Amino acid sequence: MHVAIAGGSGFLGKVLQKQLLNNGFRVTILSRDPDKVEKSEGLAAVKWLVDGARPEEELINVDAFVNLAGETINGIRWTSKKKDRIVRSRRAATKELIRLAEKMAHKPKVLVNASAIGYYGMSATETFTEASRSEATDFLATVVKDWEEQALAAEGLGIRTVLVRLGLILGKEGALPLMALPYKLGVGGTVGSGEQWVSWIHVEDAARLIAFVIEHPAISGPINATAPKPVQMKEFGKTLGAVLGRPDWLPVPEWFIRVLLGEMSNMLVRGQRVTPEMAIKHQFDFLYPNIEIALKEILDNNR
Repeated sequence: MHVAIAGGSGFLGKVLQKQLLNNGFRVTILSRDPDKVEKSEGLAAVKWLVDGARPEEELINVDAFVNLAGETINGIRWTSKKKDRIVRSRRAATKELIRLAEKMAHKPKVLVNASAIGYYGMSATETFTEASRSEATDFLATVVKDWEEQALAAEGLGIRTVLVRLGLILGKEGALPLMALPYKLGVGGTVGSGEQWVSWIHVEDAARLIAFVIEHPAISGPINATAPKPVQMKEFGKTLGAVLGRPDWLPVPEWFIRVLLGEMSNMLVRGQRVTPEMAIKHQFDFLYPNIEIALKEILDNNR
C-alpha cells in the first residue's frame, strides 16, 4: 500500500512514517522542501505548496492520503497573526489534497485527516464520544469544524474520509517535555483546580491508530484518538511527579495561566473528557491504555 503524508516531518508525522514502513507500506512525504526529508527504502518525498510544484505528476498509485499539515496550536498566546496562520495553513493543505485527488486518475481510497478533540468544546462534567454533537463556538472548536468540513469534500469524490480527533499527544517531543520541566526542577504541581480532564494519547498509539483506520475500510467519519482512560489534571500531575521521582506540591493558579497564555489557557484550565468509542468498537489494541504506563515508557531515560 502506498500512503502520501502531508505534514509528515512533524512530531506525529515522524512516528507515523516509522509505523507505516514497519507495516510494509510505501510512504511519500509531501513537503515544501523535499531535500530535507531523510530518504530510505520505501520512503520518498515530493514537493508541494510552493511555486512550480506539480505533485499530481509524481504521486502514482497512491492508496491513502494522511493530512497532518498545519501551523501548530502550541506557543505563547494565540495572537491574531497566530490564529490566521492556524486557519490558513489547514485550509491550504486540505484544499490542495482535494485538488490532487480530483486530478489523479488513480484516486486514493481513503483520506485520513487530522483533527482535534477541541471540536467538542470544553467541559468539566460531560463525557464526549464520536456521537456527541458540538455547540462550542470557541476558537479551537471553530478551527476544527472548518478543517473537518474542508476534508469532507473528499467524500464527494468517492473517497472514504476519516477524521482523527487527536487528544493531547504524549511523547519525547510536543507538550510533555514542557509539562515535565517544572517537576524536573522540583517545582511541579497541579495546573488550575486539578479537576479538569486531560484526554491524552501516547504518540505511538496515535500513529498506530492512523495506520489501523487506513487498513479498516469499515471506519469512516470521526474517530477519537485518545486513550481509553482519561485522567483529571491532579492525577496527571501526581503521576508525572511519581514517574520522575519529583514532588507534586506547587500548584499553578488558574489566573496565572490565563495571564500567561490568554485564550489558549482554556486547553489547560478547562479541558474535556473524551473517550475513544469507535476505536474500542473496532477492537483497536492500545499499547498504552493508562497514564502511568505511557509516562514511564516516554520518560525512562534508559530508552
